[in-house]
Amino acid sequence: MNELFGTLSDGTPVHRWTLERAGVRVRILSYGGIVQSVEIPDRDGRTGNVVLGFADLDGYLGHPEPFLGALIGRYANRIAGGRFPLDGVTYALEPNNAPNSLHGGERGFDKRVWEVTPAGEHGVRLSRVSAHGEEGFPGRVEVSATYTLDSGGALRIAYEAVTDAPTLVNLTNHSYWNLSGSGNAGGQELRLAAARFTPVDDDLIPTGVLEDVSGSRFDFRQARKVSAGYDHNFVLDGGVTKDAREVAELYDPASGRVLTVATTEPGLQLYTADHLSDPFAPGDGVALETQHFPDSPNRPDFPSTVLRPGEVFRSETVYGFGVR
Repeated sequence: MNELFGTLSDGTPVHRWTLERAGVRVRILSYGGIVQSVEIPDRDGRTGNVVLGFADLDGYLGHPEPFLGALIGRYANRIAGGRFPLDGVTYALEPNNAPNSLHGGERGFDKRVWEVTPAGEHGVRLSRVSAHGEEGFPGRVEVSATYTLDSGGALRIAYEAVTDAPTLVNLTNHSYWNLSGSGNAGGQELRLAAARFTPVDDDLIPTGVLEDVSGSRFDFRQARKVSAGYDHNFVLDGGVTKDAREVAELYDPASGRVLTVATTEPGLQLYTADHLSDPFAPGDGVALETQHFPDSPNRPDFPSTVLRPGEVFRSETVYGFGVR
């Protein structure tokens, strides 16, 4: 189902698409590729929304910084100093998270209106062209993200991109999950298939070390409650894979709801939303952003985010839902 959700100041319409299957209802906006809501039942069959979002377009326009539910690009996460080298040329980006570039710049993919077309009976395909020089990135990039509900009600996001010149591509979804449907998400239990993480400096840029999680607060290999103080990339076991494999599980003991995350990506950013502000509060959600590592363009030993002409960028993340 497609309906008008609002209108930008320049008159551009923003539409909302609703996907529904197997007891799951997902609402997606053409503005920013935003996942506005994900409604799933608890163990008693009561349906609730488990992602943070706003009821109207003005909410998103007035509160852009949390990136609630948004499609992030060209580069998810941070690039140190807003600069990176590629083929002997140094490119300067907008330092919108001074001194760094964050989530694609001041007007990243999250603040663009996407073209939306149906993708089968239970999906939509969002697409746009990112012009050469947009937010400082080289190359004209044709990018798409296809959101699909599978037969079991899992939300599958499949990304693709091609370019006419060497560039960077690193895409993610920035939903904040709260499986209770309200209140603080801190008591929910997280498991991650990650034996290492990337420590960061005071500007949240990786130091370059891949550190063992053993004996630290970063060890989520056995499920435990999420607490505050995380905005870190975890090195997922298995690295880049062709097919999505399960890497995370979030469980809410109160409602019985379970979220699983499967991905082809090598990293996952755990962000405990410590800086959320009105109308939300710190810790109201947990972001689990599948990705390549932060600052990869300045770290040749990290998995590469370079996309070249003739190549196709592909990535997939699957959010599964259940109860126990």
